[in-house]
Amino acid sequence: MTESIVQAIHLCRFYGELRALDEVDFHVERGEWVAVMGPSGSGKTTLLNILGGLDRPTSGALLVEGKEITGLSAADLARFRRETVGLVFQQFHLVPYLTALENVMLAQYFHSMADEAEAQVALEAVGLGERQDHLPAQLSGGEQQRVCIARALINQPRIILADEPTGNLDSANEEIVLDILESLRALGHTLVVVTHDASVGGLADRIVTLDHGRVVRAEGTVPTLKLDSPSESRYPPLRSTIAQRV
Repeated sequence: MTESIVQAIHLCRFYGELRALDEVDFHVERGEWVAVMGPSGSGKTTLLNILGGLDRPTSGALLVEGKEITGLSAADLARFRRETVGLVFQQFHLVPYLTALENVMLAQYFHSMADEAEAQVALEAVGLGERQDHLPAQLSGGEQQRVCIARALINQPRIILADEPTGNLDSANEEIVLDILESLRALGHTLVVVTHDASVGGLADRIVTLDHGRVVRAEGTVPTLKLDSPSESRYPPLRSTIAQRV
């Protein structure tokens, strides 16, 4: 059995005469990995920003866990971002003068109280336990992206939204990041990943293709949620500390 966690209905986002999203109907089932693909300018990032509460649609409705979020106040929308979604950006958006550990703890601070031990575990879960005291400039691109993932996970979000999470990475770091995403999917997290890479899209349960702000294709089938056994994960700290809260 599956159930929708995200449902967009006739979603539009206009910038003057530009129709970034034009009557988009879109859904994501709980525990599903959906890849959003399409050419540059097709509306992929605009859709992700609206799903994450970073932007508001011009018209249409967006339901998350059955609740309409497009009409929320600024304060309620900020609470939605803190409590429901984890955001992973292509450009990392790490604070340059904060260490890896402090960048992860920053997300905790905006949620409730910072917990250094939990932040350390999150970094260990993505293989960066020994790099927690390094500044972003002292980390490789792949390491910075893993800090972003740890930061996105620290508040136990039900939905992970990732915008080109491997776009700036070499093949070795891409494999590491994709393995982490697959581990999260196996734990039951819901993933929406914007990507231009067909090989990344091929890992998803479904591919939704946008063009000129419209959904032009949806491929794949919604899976029945099935968690792997703990021994199958390459990231046991991730599984042991997060699975109990999924």
